Amino acid sequence: MQGFGMMIDKLKKSPKKIVFTEGSDPRILEAASRLLASNFLTPILIGKPEVVEKAGEDLGYNIRGAQIIDPENYEKMDEMVDLFCELRKSKNVQPEEARKILKQGNYFGTMLVKMGVADSLLGGATYSTADTVRPALQLIKTKPGHNIVSSCFILVRPSATGENEVLAMADCAINIKPNEDELAEIASEAADCGKIFGIDPKVAFLSYSTLGSGKGEDVDKMRNAAEKAKALRPDLPISGELQFDAAVSPRVAKTKCPGNEVAGHANVFVFPDINAGNIGYKIAQRLGNFDAYGPILLGLNAPINDLSRGCNAEEVYSMAIITAALVED
Repeated sequence: MQGFGMMIDKLKKSPKKIVFTEGSDPRILEAASRLLASNFLTPILIGKPEVVEKAGEDLGYNIRGAQIIDPENYEKMDEMVDLFCELRKSKNVQPEEARKILKQGNYFGTMLVKMGVADSLLGGATYSTADTVRPALQLIKTKPGHNIVSSCFILVRPSATGENEVLAMADCAINIKPNEDELAEIASEAADCGKIFGIDPKVAFLSYSTLGSGKGEDVDKMRNAAEKAKALRPDLPISGELQFDAAVSPRVAKTKCPGNEVAGHANVFVFPDINAGNIGYKIAQRLGNFDAYGPILLGLNAPINDLSRGCNAEEVYSMAIITAALVED
């Protein structure tokens, strides 16, 4: 995939560690064995070593070289408990409660990232999205200057030219009804994420109206959000509000908004709400024959990503590379 080569090259120059919260899951073990063979990303598997090692052996996956950490026997647990209590002092969390919480792989793995043991985290093979995102919000928190965590999907499809067509769509998984300021932040994060995949961002704020052709508060929201995004990121070509056909079709753009620098060529799409975003990316995936990677979480202090519980080992492998490549050196 366009962008994957760049990500792997980045990791080869600066290898990272990624923690998997479900260390004995067969899909995780298969992906971990591939990563170990590639030698640019070290897996940390959470679970009892004897259980994880036996699962790998039974399935025929070579996981020698992976770090396996059991929350029940972690040598720095006292240090982790103290830090957890400090991070959650507003909730008056006591050490006994913290120790109990940290036996859960999702919280334990997130604290490994917080403590610098791992650079990034990938979870959700058996956990829900909420169970992956909640610890990240509580412990990793948002980057300075950011107010929200958002997400985007990267969609990839081979084109007739031989190069992949790569698009970014946001926010399709986290923010239910983002306001104008949140939409501007979502656009900025999605554009930067797209660059990692080789996208030269051209950002469209989508609506049922194109530059005033329709009326309504939802139209106003997207138009205002686009203006705020332009002020936030004057380095990016941004336009809105645009209908989807005007955003992607040069012919339609020539009729509806001639001379617009984004219309007809957009590759980063900002949706008005999670309904539109989730439906939109799934239509592209299922009817447009795009491969969808994500949701990729954006705005956190460290890369933490969520898998679909229906994922396969190939998706785990790909998402591990994506997640680790998001680490800022």
